[in-house]
Amino acid sequence: MAKTAVCLKVLKNQGEKTIALATKMRLIDKSLIISRKTDCLLIPLLHYPTETEIEMLKKETSSKVTLSELDSLIIEEGVFEEKVQPSKTLTQALQDQLPKDLLAILPQAFDIVGDIVIIDIPPLLKVHQGLIGRTILETHRNIKTVLAKAGDISGVYRVRDYEFIAGEAKTSTVHREFGWVYHVDVAKAYFSPRLSHEHERVAAQVQPGEVVVDLFAGVGPFAVLIGKRQPEARVYAVDLNPDAVELLRSNVKVNKVADRVFPVCADAREIASGELCGVADRVIMNLPETAIDFVDAACCAIKPSGGIVHFYGFVRLPDSVDNLVQRFTEAVEHNGKTVKALLQARSIRETAPFESQIVLDVQIQ
Repeated sequence: MAKTAVCLKVLKNQGEKTIALATKMRLIDKSLIISRKTDCLLIPLLHYPTETEIEMLKKETSSKVTLSELDSLIIEEGVFEEKVQPSKTLTQALQDQLPKDLLAILPQAFDIVGDIVIIDIPPLLKVHQGLIGRTILETHRNIKTVLAKAGDISGVYRVRDYEFIAGEAKTSTVHREFGWVYHVDVAKAYFSPRLSHEHERVAAQVQPGEVVVDLFAGVGPFAVLIGKRQPEARVYAVDLNPDAVELLRSNVKVNKVADRVFPVCADAREIASGELCGVADRVIMNLPETAIDFVDAACCAIKPSGGIVHFYGFVRLPDSVDNLVQRFTEAVEHNGKTVKALLQARSIRETAPFESQIVLDVQIQ
């Protein structure tokens, strides 16, 4: 059902920042779907913002934009589709069908990739997983398939096995992130919807004329978004998995970035020491389990004058972020480079009890 509401109209390159701030200010009408146009976003609001709220929005979004872009933060009326809200939570929907001890271990969250739900079913609930899957379909009308994790991410291609438990028997879908389209097959190539803000954060840092090497590109969420955000950059998107690269090529084509994003099916170390040696202003290393083993590839790919590395790793207690920084620094020095500055070291998300995924933004020379 469509509904008219006052909204903020902003350029797409300011959308994520504006959404985050407007959410913090409790301005966004979360019952409505944000509308995406060719070059802008329409963000539905609960009410017409006050002058103070408008000034706060402009102040926060003006740090890296030109005056003409700042003027494009417009308040107007728009027509929005209402979100289809689940009639009940999963726990509420199953409270009369599962005993209390099993309800207590029922997963409260799951990943949504396109129209596929991926859920981690505890062993004690395996006998009820068909019921759980059917209930998810009933409470989330936009979902067509429910898959249960059937193993850990493993192998050089970073994939996991899944068990089909409800809906259409498929593993491929179309996922949308910040208005862009990604063809994904969760059984053939790694993809995490939980890294969307990280994709946006890195893409926002890329400057005109930069050469970016994405060493473990997967289906292209970093590479494609950089291509859309910064059309004057060149991105070499590398992955060893031929299925991932095939999907990546589709995503490059459908998002119209083929003139600046170049998919490459190759071993990261071999291509970094070969045709991509010394070309990169920025290197992305999103292979958190084993990225530390490929610091040599990043050092080969970076320009002799230096550049930025976005390094992703896991930290499990009793390990620490400081220890990860030390290991990365030693690996860089072992490959004839130095860490000029640690720009950022922070946790992105908790991936397991006592385990977090960490990003290091590092300037090396």
